[in-house]
Amino acid sequence: MQIEDIINLFETSHLMSYVALFFIFNISIITIEIIVDIIAKKQRRWKDTIANIAIYFLGKITDNLLLGSLGIIALLPIYYLIPYEIPMNWWTWVLGILAADFTYYWMHRIEHEHRILWASHSVHHSSEDYNLTVSFRLSIIEGIFEWMFLIPMILIGFNPFQAIVSLIFVAQFQTWIHTEKIQKLGWLDEVFNTPSVHRVHHGSNNKYLDKNYGGLLMIWDKIFGTFQREEEKVIYGLTQNIKTNNPITINFIEYKNIWNEVKQCRTLKHKLKIIFGNLIWKPNYFKK
Repeated sequence: MQIEDIINLFETSHLMSYVALFFIFNISIITIEIIVDIIAKKQRRWKDTIANIAIYFLGKITDNLLLGSLGIIALLPIYYLIPYEIPMNWWTWVLGILAADFTYYWMHRIEHEHRILWASHSVHHSSEDYNLTVSFRLSIIEGIFEWMFLIPMILIGFNPFQAIVSLIFVAQFQTWIHTEKIQKLGWLDEVFNTPSVHRVHHGSNNKYLDKNYGGLLMIWDKIFGTFQREEEKVIYGLTQNIKTNNPITINFIEYKNIWNEVKQCRTLKHKLKIIFGNLIWKPNYFKK
């Protein structure tokens, strides 16, 4: 398939209609939950909710300016150099979504394990509330690097359109799971990413930290030892909460924290370890 054909698919493929319908559905359930909470006078950090919505619109601005096309532009040269290609049909779309889900698991896990990536992903975890608008609370600059995790799918033979759209479906699926209104779902919690499973992922409780990375399926967490059932009341937010509703601060505060610590480091090795190492490592000369 020619590069021009790949680019045109993002405008002409009927699958983009399903992406749009999925998006409309997600916006609808978010709106309904807000209305229900207003009518029921449910206690909610409304400034937090407004911040989530503001972050969503900021993200749309950065996507429209550049980041939304960056992944396509970056993946096309790799696709062009691969001498083979997986054809697009119903069963390769099933395989594509499975591959995207596996990709999402490792992308998500690595974002939790390396501080420079956590600086972006921590935006999503920084809310102390848990409602559908939290699905809006995503880094406005994550498009700079997340496309890199799709490179293995391109190397296998998936074209950029199929890889990107498959990952979009995995991501869009997760909107409905950001709620406390749906309780445990029995065997479904063992197989799929459900509200109960994902509440655990958002927990700052010690037993819930770094668990349940899956997008669609929990099979990857069970294989790689990161699955955890919801067993105690979830405490949402970070282990050290940021206490702000400013959308810009929410997006960049962890980068500021990293920079402040880098300035305190005495060696280049320690600077690099602060930036690229795990979240808790600090030089032993740092003040306790």
